[in-house]
Amino acid sequence: MRVLLMRFAAPLMSFGAVRVDARGPINDHPGLGLVTGLLGNALGYDHAEADRLTRLQERLRLASRCDQTGEQHQDYQTVDLGLPGMAEGWTTRGAVEGRKGGSASEGTHIRFRQFHAGRVQTVAVALAPADEAPTVDELAAALDAPARPLFIGRKPCLPATRLNLGVVTADTLLAALAAAPRWSHGRSADPAAVLNAWWPEDPTVTPPVHSRVEAVVDERDWRGQVVVGRRLVRSGHLTLTEAAHG
Repeated sequence: MRVLLMRFAAPLMSFGAVRVDARGPINDHPGLGLVTGLLGNALGYDHAEADRLTRLQERLRLASRCDQTGEQHQDYQTVDLGLPGMAEGWTTRGAVEGRKGGSASEGTHIRFRQFHAGRVQTVAVALAPADEAPTVDELAAALDAPARPLFIGRKPCLPATRLNLGVVTADTLLAALAAAPRWSHGRSADPAAVLNAWWPEDPTVTPPVHSRVEAVVDERDWRGQVVVGRRLVRSGHLTLTEAAHG
C-alpha cells in the first residue's frame, strides 16, 4: 500500500480526547478526526463541506508512534467574550473569523485545556480505496502547499517542522511506521529498541506480543461538529527497523 508519513513536532500539540464540561483532556496519539481536519484544511476544505470531510475520514487508515514523550501541561483559560474587540477572532489570509453568538458569546468563561509540550509524533496514513480522490500523493502535495495555515489539534499549535515526510510503499501501516526515521526536535534521537504506538486492529494479522486492544472515540461528526464513534485500535510497543535507526 501507499503510505503517507507525517511528523508532528511543535512546542505545543493537542490530541483532543472527549471533552467534559470545561475540561479538555488529550490522548497519547492523534485521532481520526484530528488528522482528517488537518488534511482537509491543507486541501482547502471548509467546515461547511461536511460530506467531503466525512468521506475523507471514512477512507483514512491511521497509525501513530511517539518518538519523544515531552511533558503534559494544563492551560487555565478565562475570557469575557462580551468585551470590545472579542467579537472577531483569528484571521486567515486577511479574512476575519467572527463569532456566531450563543452562550459562548458573552460573560466570563473558564476552561481547562491540556497540551503536549516538547512531544514528537510520527504518523502513517493510508486511504481505502487508494485510487479515489484525493489520493495519498495529493495529500502529500497539499501538506507542502496548504490552502490555509496548518495547526496540530488547536490553532495555537503551529508545526515546528515540515509535516510531510514523504510517501512510501509498505505491506502495512505498522511496517511503514517501524521503518520511518526517528527524530527529536531538530536533532536525531538516540536509537531506542521500542516506542509506544497505536495502529488499526486487524484480527487477520498476528499482533506484537506487547500490545493490547483498546476502544477509542476519535471520529468527528462534521455536520454536528461533535466527537462520535467507537473503533478498536491496538496499542503497544513498536520495534524500529534498521532503516529507522538511520
